Amino acid sequence: MAELERLGDEIAELAGHIHAATYRLLVLICEFDQREGWGGGFKTCAHWLSWRTGIALGPAREKVRVARALEHLPLLSEMMLSGELSYSKARALTRVATPNNEEELRDFAQAGTASHVEILVRAWRRLDRLEEESQERDRHKTRWLQLWPDEHGMYVLQGRLDPEVGVMLKQAIEAATGALYRRSAEFERPQCSEDPEITRDQMRADAIGLLAERALQGGGLERDGESIGRADRFQVVVHVDAETFAEPSESTESTESP
Repeated sequence: MAELERLGDEIAELAGHIHAATYRLLVLICEFDQREGWGGGFKTCAHWLSWRTGIALGPAREKVRVARALEHLPLLSEMMLSGELSYSKARALTRVATPNNEEELRDFAQAGTASHVEILVRAWRRLDRLEEESQERDRHKTRWLQLWPDEHGMYVLQGRLDPEVGVMLKQAIEAATGALYRRSAEFERPQCSEDPEITRDQMRADAIGLLAERALQGGGLERDGESIGRADRFQVVVHVDAETFAEPSESTESTESP
């Protein structure tokens, strides 16, 4: 009986050494990846690891992922280095672990098996998705946009947009700015302007006018049940360089009020 206990202790001790050695391996993989030691003809670090160590590409990708994650998880890293945390548990935990929740996850990992940890992680991810969806709905409710004239007759635009809408608007403004102004070595300087000191913010303001004009000309918009088109004229003053924003007729075009 004592011999079996000694044998069991030796197995557990050796397993701990393997956990610690695996952690040191992951640290080396992380450093190798960061320094792009795999860059001599390999697509990714995982491809190099698969070729060099003989493991399948899928497990190689997981090792690289876990190595990157553990770099930012000191508590789980310490557990693995001391032999208390297996690679199987670390692989599961790093799918949901952050510096803010790793202490809670560490406590669970100490009490459960790798199978228990996998179940916990799956449930955790489901809760995270539900929470993200709830946060997304709440965030969407906070969207707003206001446009009003100030005392000088200029219009003030202010709002809060969904991230996707904000990104699209930003890209559209930059594209329109590039269409209106020629790029120079320093910044986008207008070629035809009465104000040589025009700023980037002023360029974007002009770009908004171009976007509004193109939206109305493009059709598909309605106001009070009637389509808004070119007949709905409004004052837009833009400076167009024919070489960078040429219409099919190769002419500069602006829309003016009658």
